[in-house]
Amino acid sequence: MSEFDTAASRVSALRGRWAVLVGFGVAAVLLFAVAPAVLTSFRLGLLGKYLCYAMVAVGIGLAWGRGGMLVLGQGVFFGIGAYLMAMHLKLADAGADGVPDFMALISSSGVPGWWEPFRSGWVTLVAILVLPALLAALLGLATFRRRVRGAYFAILSQALAAAFAILLIGNPTATGGSTGLNNFVGFFGFSLRDPVNRQMLYFIAAGVLLAMLLLVRQLMVSRYGELLVACRDSEERVRFLGYDPATVKTVAFAVAAMMAGIGGALFVPIVGIISPNDVGIVPSIGLLIGVAIGGRTTLAGPVLGAIAVAWAETSLSEQFPSGWTYAQGLMFMLVVAFLPGGLASLGAVRGLRRKIAAADPTVAAETADGDPAPVPATEPRHAHGGAQA
Repeated sequence: MSEFDTAASRVSALRGRWAVLVGFGVAAVLLFAVAPAVLTSFRLGLLGKYLCYAMVAVGIGLAWGRGGMLVLGQGVFFGIGAYLMAMHLKLADAGADGVPDFMALISSSGVPGWWEPFRSGWVTLVAILVLPALLAALLGLATFRRRVRGAYFAILSQALAAAFAILLIGNPTATGGSTGLNNFVGFFGFSLRDPVNRQMLYFIAAGVLLAMLLLVRQLMVSRYGELLVACRDSEERVRFLGYDPATVKTVAFAVAAMMAGIGGALFVPIVGIISPNDVGIVPSIGLLIGVAIGGRTTLAGPVLGAIAVAWAETSLSEQFPSGWTYAQGLMFMLVVAFLPGGLASLGAVRGLRRKIAAADPTVAAETADGDPAPVPATEPRHAHGGAQA
């Protein structure tokens, strides 16, 4: 590589870093300054709910967009984090050695023994971080080492979501059954009825989402991110080079599960309820549709897609309750068939660069994944006889 090419690559990398910093800055201003100023308390709560879905979408973008794992059961990990948080809030509302209200109505046997550790807030927080990731790691190692992938892995994860929802419905004395857990009063000593505290929850969700985006960005540009993409594109070559694709994919799957668990944990105090309807197959597929529409291979695409689909569901399902599911499926089919890269692939800047590159071959164009395309070399002209054949 010539000195000119090296300098050009350095300038391009520096511009990329500045673009990322500017993007995060704009997102921070919109989330922390503009949204609280222009939205009512109710709308701000809805946006906080959408941000929880966006946390799950960030993990899906890492596992599916970069790793090629079609995850159809992220509702499981979302539900684990949500129910762990709901259990702690119910126990905290009941007081020391108290029994949650729904248990007192359904059964007289008291609090189950496996509930008791979650009276501690620290134990609950650690469990929210560890349990979804641990379950995903065990599932990933068990499947990826047997080279289960593609549609088979997608069906397995979807079956796990269905089984989890059935398990929750079948244990009303411990999980609230089909009704779920609701009517939370406090959140780690703060009253959930106070508008100031509810705004604080929104700020926590916004900060956590930005932190997740930073983490995924670092993974994407690191050596591990390159290895993950290599496993997606040519798993056998990665294995031939001495790496274990099962371990690489399991790490991404576990990180995505941890993000889903955190999103579920924040969903509970923001929304005020968690039920099997929020963690089954339909919500899992809905999150996947949002990621596909936004652009699964990009950083911001899954977030914007998840927020857009959640907003559309809230707005349109009230007017067309029976038709929203069909519209959601139609959007997914259209994106997969005609726009595999999602809406992020329609960027005006990228299109402009392609037009410039088509007109001038000395200008590098960007590929669909954002990497600079190779520039065709031109033959030097000699002083005698013009261009040499």
